[in-house]
Amino acid sequence: MRRSIFLLLTALLVGMLGAACAVPMDDGEAMACTDALGCVEVAADEPVTIASMNVLSGPVSFLGLDQTGAIEIAIDDFGDLLGHEIALVSEDSQCSAEGGQSAAQKVAANSSVVGALGTACSSAGTAALPIIHEAGLSMISASNTSPTLTEPDPEKGGVWQPGYYRTAHNDLFQGRLAGEFAYNQLGARTAATIHDGSPYADSLQQVMADVFTELGGRITYQGAVNVGDTEMLPILTEIATDPPDILFYPIFQPEVNFVTDQIQGVAGLEDTILMSADAAFSSDIMANTGESILGLYLTSPLVQGEAYDELLAKWEAKFGGLPPSAFHAHSYDATMMLLQAIASVAQDDGAGNLLIGKQAIRDALSAIEGFSGITGTLVCGETGDCATGEALAVYQINDMEAWPPELVDLE
Repeated sequence: MRRSIFLLLTALLVGMLGAACAVPMDDGEAMACTDALGCVEVAADEPVTIASMNVLSGPVSFLGLDQTGAIEIAIDDFGDLLGHEIALVSEDSQCSAEGGQSAAQKVAANSSVVGALGTACSSAGTAALPIIHEAGLSMISASNTSPTLTEPDPEKGGVWQPGYYRTAHNDLFQGRLAGEFAYNQLGARTAATIHDGSPYADSLQQVMADVFTELGGRITYQGAVNVGDTEMLPILTEIATDPPDILFYPIFQPEVNFVTDQIQGVAGLEDTILMSADAAFSSDIMANTGESILGLYLTSPLVQGEAYDELLAKWEAKFGGLPPSAFHAHSYDATMMLLQAIASVAQDDGAGNLLIGKQAIRDALSAIEGFSGITGTLVCGETGDCATGEALAVYQINDMEAWPPELVDLE
């Protein structure tokens, strides 16, 4: 496959990750691992193996399919790595703490894995992180957005440990966007929020509520549903005792579908504006909800430009149609970051055998500055936040047949 100009430019950034190429040894010379976390050995006839820990089953499997497809495209575009094929091992993190733990344990037990991509959901990422950290590996998530994952202070709810990176935005950005949009552009002065107990939804609704309050708004209600709930009238009736101008509920399908549908018949909430977020940003949300979805606002990533158009064309050629969710470009960038980091630190004995240091990969990722990704310019901070809030927008569903939804003018 012919590489695009974009890929040629990003390849040049390998030099920013460390050495510009693998460290060569004299032909046949034995290599010694001096890496503080150990090394992965790759024989001349073996592939370089990376892992994906994305959600592949259940009601939000579209998140994992969206990201895994982009990983495969990035591997195609990257080609071989120092003469080795790239092998992808996929483990299902299920968008849950239990799934994240299981996927991470399988990845950590696989001695051929050099680095990991994922998880899709912050709940899975929270459970996977300590296992990946302890194994000395690195993980790059394309859609973990909970602020806690890159917060180092446990007293602030932080769970960060070395080895964690993400190309997704931090929900400190998305929550601010939601709060400012509700107050400044929709004119809302009262708001209620619903979460599902997950690190993602709880953190995001709290940031939105804090920003909304800072601007002068009043929060009338904050509460939670359980994953798996189908009857939403009790919580909606409680919210209706002090009807808000806007309801912000950044939860996943199918719970978001039930809230959106059932609120239509609740007295007092007829004029309440509805807004959700990127967890609900899926091409099947209209079919799964019905016409009650019309008018719903969504905060979610926005990626544009020539490089993104090329990615969509490659998706169409490889899989057909459009990606099913919002984080495929972030997943592509994460894959390229990982592969370039591996290529930059690998030792080559001259006979095709590689020795890849685990701490060296972390050091290379942490040193990323000015990475020209599809999602924007990435700079990895001390705790693994590599993205800014530049690739975020507000959408509104106004057409049952149109995907993606209509962009809202934020000017």
